[in-house]
Amino acid sequence: MSSKKQPLVYLTRIEKFSSAHCLFNQEFSKEKNLNIFGKCTNIHGHNYTLEVTVKGSINNETGMIMNINDLKKILEDNVLNLLDHKYIDKDVEYFSGSNNNDKSSSTIISTSENICLFIWQQIAKCLPNPVQLHCIKLHETDKNKVKYYGETI
Repeated sequence: MSSKKQPLVYLTRIEKFSSAHCLFNQEFSKEKNLNIFGKCTNIHGHNYTLEVTVKGSINNETGMIMNINDLKKILEDNVLNLLDHKYIDKDVEYFSGSNNNDKSSSTIISTSENICLFIWQQIAKCLPNPVQLHCIKLHETDKNKVKYYGETI
């Protein structure tokens, strides 16, 4: 008995948010932090562009992988409300460790790579079956972006 394969379709939602952060490793000296992170050791901000791509088969009843409004709400509730107009190192517990004003308590450095992983974790747990998260693209600037596909090495 053979089962008919369904087309795999990709759906992308693009959102924008603004956040501040600084790159600093508390285990490094000031000089080493400056050498590695340069002027980004200072608090600064970005206008991020986030692209979230999900994949799945088309539901015969709706003609969609998932309702785009549902994906929009997942992003608003689990990403944008946490990151938009926030100081990531202080306001986002994932990065602050204890969500307080003391930068020295930060456990995860708020690089674009780590922000991208955080976003993946926030979204992946919220998607309805059988929809799967395919890719997160986070544009920090027009020239710098990070992609994550959920892979490990």
